[in-house]
Amino acid sequence: MQQMKTYMARPGEIEPKWWLVDASDKVVGRLASDLAMVLMGKNRPTYTPHVDNGDYVIVINADKVVLTGKKWDQKEYAWYTGHPGQRRETAGKRHQRRPELILREAVRRMLPKNKLAFKTLEKLKIYAGSEHPHQAQVPELKELGTK
Repeated sequence: MQQMKTYMARPGEIEPKWWLVDASDKVVGRLASDLAMVLMGKNRPTYTPHVDNGDYVIVINADKVVLTGKKWDQKEYAWYTGHPGQRRETAGKRHQRRPELILREAVRRMLPKNKLAFKTLEKLKIYAGSEHPHQAQVPELKELGTK
C-alpha cells in the first residue's frame, strides 16, 4: 500500500502574483476578509500555514469604502499613547483624516497574531485615490468583496 505525502511549500518556492483591487462601494468587512485570504495564500492549493506564500495586493479608491448601518458614527478606534487614558476616534473622523487606515486595520485584525502576519501585511498596498506607483509589477485586476 502506497502512502500519500502532504505537500508543504518552502519559502521562496512559490512566485507571488500582484493583484489590483478597486475598493469603490465595497463593504469594509467583506473586502477585508477576502484580502486577508489572498495575502495569506489561502486561495492557492499550495497553502502552507507556516510559510508566507500569499500574493501582493494593491487596493485603490480606499476612500470610497462603505460601512453598513451607523458604524461611521458608532464605531470607535482606540489606541494607547503612553500617557494615562486612551485616544479615541470615530470611523467618520478617521475616514476624513486617513481613509486607508480603516481598511488596513480591518485586514490586520483578520490575520493570525504571529510574526508571519507582519510580513504578510507588508504585501498590502492601500491608496486613497485611483493612482498607484506599482505599474511596473503589471498587476492583474481581481474582484474581491462581493457577495
